[in-house]
Amino acid sequence: MLRIGVVGLGVISRFYLAALAGSPQARLAAVCDVREQALAPWRGVLPCHLDHRAMLTAERLDGVVVTTPNDTHAAVCRDVLAAGVPVCVEKPLATSLADGRELARLARAAGLVLLTAFHRRHNTTVRRLARGLRTGPPVESVTVRYWERIEDHVGADGWYLDPARCGGGCVADNGPNAVDLARMFLGDLRLRELSVSRDETGVDRRAAAVLSAATGAVAHLDLDWSYPGECKQVEVALADGSRRCADMLAGHREFKGSLWHEYVGVLDDFVTAVRTGQDCVDSGLAALEFVDAVYRAEAPPAAAR
Repeated sequence: MLRIGVVGLGVISRFYLAALAGSPQARLAAVCDVREQALAPWRGVLPCHLDHRAMLTAERLDGVVVTTPNDTHAAVCRDVLAAGVPVCVEKPLATSLADGRELARLARAAGLVLLTAFHRRHNTTVRRLARGLRTGPPVESVTVRYWERIEDHVGADGWYLDPARCGGGCVADNGPNAVDLARMFLGDLRLRELSVSRDETGVDRRAAAVLSAATGAVAHLDLDWSYPGECKQVEVALADGSRRCADMLAGHREFKGSLWHEYVGVLDDFVTAVRTGQDCVDSGLAALEFVDAVYRAEAPPAAAR
């Protein structure tokens, strides 16, 4: 059974912790957070650390899950890889493409797993939709709607609302999940068209992007950080004129309820990758390349610079 350490005990960590508690293949071996109050429930239960480097030195770990604020991903992952330990990191892989590429180089040079967690690809309705498309007419377009009021989702993790720490706004936060879903159906994508709306502080709150695949199919990504509620959908248009849709929230009454089973899938992917030595870098880099391409293509107002 793999021994897994978790760095960062914020709003997303509970889904990893639940997945680890129910896993027959991995167990939680240590936790780390810079906040003593976050570690308090684990004192006397598991080894607890205020510094991830101390955890890496003290504990014998087979993998590390990183759920810290986005602006710390690169530094923490770099240290984990330097310690010779595989890593699963929340999206985005880093807040800059240069850092993401450096991490990819380090992981590949060391032969270590570097997995970016895209939980939505494990959603049951998305997977059912994908299975149904294995035979039949070609896909002409994929539309991904990722709408939410971000303030409802951050909990105590207020850093999401700080562009410097998040890496931007809705494009940096929701863009990686959306583009990963589109790539799941269409493969590699190239940015063609873009529209971004920013608030008075310069933060991107809405974005619409059109991307093209080598097959000629098109992806439409519709992101909204100001939607009064929540909508997470994938809609596929087929060459015969039919449409098929996956509602990622269907059947989940609890707020964020779909994430419980989705993160079981993320953990399973990580365990499999660690055991097989799978190269998992490309998906995380592709999502980061999309975010970078959007921010480079769009001319931000002076307030956002």
